[in-house]
Formats: sequence, C-alpha cells, structure tokens
Amino acid sequence: MLSLTSRAWVEIDLGALLRNAERYAKAAGVPILPMVKADGYGLGALRVAQALTAIKPWGFGVATIEEGQELRASGIELPILVFSPLLPRQFDELRSASLRPVLGDIRAIMAWAPLGLPWHLAIDTGMNRAGVPWREVAGLQTLLASNIPEGACTHFHSAQMKDGSREEQEKRFAQCIAELPVRPALLHADNSPAIEHRAPSPFNLARPGIFLYGVGSGRGARITPDPVAAVRGRVVEVRAIKAGDSVGYDASWKATRDSRIATVSLGYADGYRRGLGNKAQVLVNGQRTPVVGFVTMDMTMLDVTDRSCAVGDVVTFIGRAGDATITVQDVAEVGGFSPYEILTGLRGRLPRQYTGDPA
Repeated sequence: MLSLTSRAWVEIDLGALLRNAERYAKAAGVPILPMVKADGYGLGALRVAQALTAIKPWGFGVATIEEGQELRASGIELPILVFSPLLPRQFDELRSASLRPVLGDIRAIMAWAPLGLPWHLAIDTGMNRAGVPWREVAGLQTLLASNIPEGACTHFHSAQMKDGSREEQEKRFAQCIAELPVRPALLHADNSPAIEHRAPSPFNLARPGIFLYGVGSGRGARITPDPVAAVRGRVVEVRAIKAGDSVGYDASWKATRDSRIATVSLGYADGYRRGLGNKAQVLVNGQRTPVVGFVTMDMTMLDVTDRSCAVGDVVTFIGRAGDATITVQDVAEVGGFSPYEILTGLRGRLPRQYTGDPA
C-alpha cells in the first residue's frame, strides 16, 4: 500500500492490463503467451502474471531461469518458456523448476532433447540474434526425428513496418517448418506489433509484450492499448531564483527572468533518464510544465514560475492528471529512447501501487 509520505511511485492499473490482453487475444484469435520478462516490463512480473491468469493464457514467456523460478515460487503452474539462449550446465535448474527452454544452439538441443521434456525450437529468420539460422534448419532432420520439439518459433524484427520484411520472415519460417521431420504442435511468431497491424494470427500461439503494458505501435495499428502505468513524485522544495541564475549540473539551464523552481524527489536512479532534462514536460496540477536542468540522480527540477505549485504537490511524469496526459511514448520520443527502455528502466526503489486487481 502506498504511503502518504512516499517520495515517488509507480501506479499500475491491472484492469487496463487485462483489457489489453483481452483485446489482443480477441484480435489474434489464438491462445496467447504473454511475455512477462524483465519484471513484467518493469511493472512487477508476479502481480502481472497473477492478474493475467484470469484470461487463461497458454503460458508465460520469460528471459531467464531466475524469472521463471520467481513465477513458480509464487504459485504459477502454467507452462513457462525461457526465451534467452541457455547453456547445458543450466539445465538442472531449468528442470527443477519445470521450465521449458527455447533452444537454437545445436549443442544445447543435443543435451536437452534426449531428456524427453518439452522444448521449443528457435529459428532465426532474419533477426540474427539467437536461434538456428533458417538456412541451416534442414540439417537438423536426423537430430529432430527422434527428439521432436513441442513448438517452434521465430521473432519478427520489424513487424510494424510495411517493408515486406515480415512477409519474408514468414516465408522463411514456413520453409523451415516444412523441412522438419515432424511439424511441431505449436508454432508462434506474432509479437505485439504483428497482431496490431495484421490479425488474426496464422499460428497456434501469439506472444503479446509491450502492448499489454499500455504501449502501442502507433500509426496504422488496428488495435490500441489502454495506458497501464503512471509515474508520480512529490514536490519537496520550491525556491525563487533571479534572472541569470542557473539550475542543475553544468549550469545547462539559466533563467531568463525571475523564476520559481520546484524540486521533485525523483531522478535517473529511479528510471527517469538524465537526458530528459531541458526537453521533457511533466504535469503539475494538470498543467504541462518544463523540466529544467539535467535530471539528477535523485531529483528533477521544474520551472513553475507560471504554475500553482507547493511543497507536497504530486507531479505526474507519466500518466494522466486532470485533462492532460503524458504517455510512455511521449517521454521516449522527447528523450530519443525506446518506450521499452522507459518502462523496463523503472527502478525497484519506486514502490508499485496496484489498482483494478481482479483478485
């Protein structure tokens, strides 16, 4: 529960999360495999996964064994796929937590497949990050003939772009599946933007990620998510400065008139990036207000000269206040970041306040 003395916090609307999941699942037309890696994209993997069980997903996707173990320890019994490449020496931990690996390295496949436990084959159709290169899948026929994967998957690198790359990757994926000795029961490739821009899915599962957490892919999307996260902090000081006075490190901002500067107890150690200084806006009592000076480790300064602002006021860095809204995309665009960076960069010292919990 959020304390009235909290310096800054993140609000997560689990009701909006569920609406986004239902919207995505309806469009996809197949069971979903929500990605809850990176601590649920920064919003709390346990609470996110527990909430999403209400819509009966096929399972959950994580990046590491530790993330899967955390879900298991919380009572999640659905299948959990670990998508990042794994080394054979990690397999004992994987087995003990009943996790399913996504494998794309021949040595790892040879070590895991004979165990007779579920696994998914990762096929690289153009991302060139992980997985068996699509040109080499035909060479796996002998190995896979007696070690059939439960599923096979690939990852689109530009699903939101109309450049033909997704179609090319799908063509390569289909070729690879045809080259396998047995067609896996579960095929999956569609991420968030793939379903936003083309639905339903032609596969057996769909893998929503950032769409669940309130970030859409923008123009041309057929479905859009509801905002899920808000980031807020409190004003801890308000001071008057003279024209010509500077604010913050490197004196990167100087007042052109007598001004009032508010200090908010939230900074880049909380995930609000240093480079947003002198660029971003926040909401003070529902009014857009500029960030001045570089964001510091624990504090951010605002020019509130023309604003009603007092110590203790709540400032919205992301989210809605009054009739105004600042989205994750807004912050990312101003700073030249990815929305993924903004969400996953929210640090653990910011308490999470959950609303709309279906439980």
